[in-house]
Amino acid sequence: MSRLKLFIPLMIFAVLAAFFWRGLSLDPTAMPSALIDRPMPTFSLPTVNDESLVITQNDLKGEVTLLNVWATWCVSCRVEHPYLVELANQGVKIVGVNYKDDVTEAQKWLKNLHNPYVYSIVDADGRLGIDLGVFGAPETYVLDRQGVIRYKHVGVVDDKVWSEQIEPIVAALSKG
Repeated sequence: MSRLKLFIPLMIFAVLAAFFWRGLSLDPTAMPSALIDRPMPTFSLPTVNDESLVITQNDLKGEVTLLNVWATWCVSCRVEHPYLVELANQGVKIVGVNYKDDVTEAQKWLKNLHNPYVYSIVDADGRLGIDLGVFGAPETYVLDRQGVIRYKHVGVVDDKVWSEQIEPIVAALSKG
């Protein structure tokens, strides 16, 4: 019995080592969303360039759409922006969500850096962001033709992210 007590610290160490080993194999950038395969949350918000134009979740139906959460205060959004312009020029439908931002600054941003968005929704108080489970900007969602969220990417969309992760999903949804 006393010899068995000598092995207790070794067993505890083995269990802890197994947990740490499992933790090292996880992707720290993975941000699962509870909204995957669920309809876009209900909202009714104005757009950055025309506050009289009110957009709802129903306006996101009909085409496969990228929904991009962005802000002028977001450094990563500035890095991502030229690539979004490139995607829009290739015919990718992108709708923006201007998240907790100043509308005047957002208008200047889109004028000076080019506007990749079909329209950009003003989410001044962040309620839509909360409903989407936004951690911070930039975040990009893929919506199918029925307005159902099929994928979420946290961070900058660049050529690698687009070609390896998002484009295959968009292509599959566009076919079916």
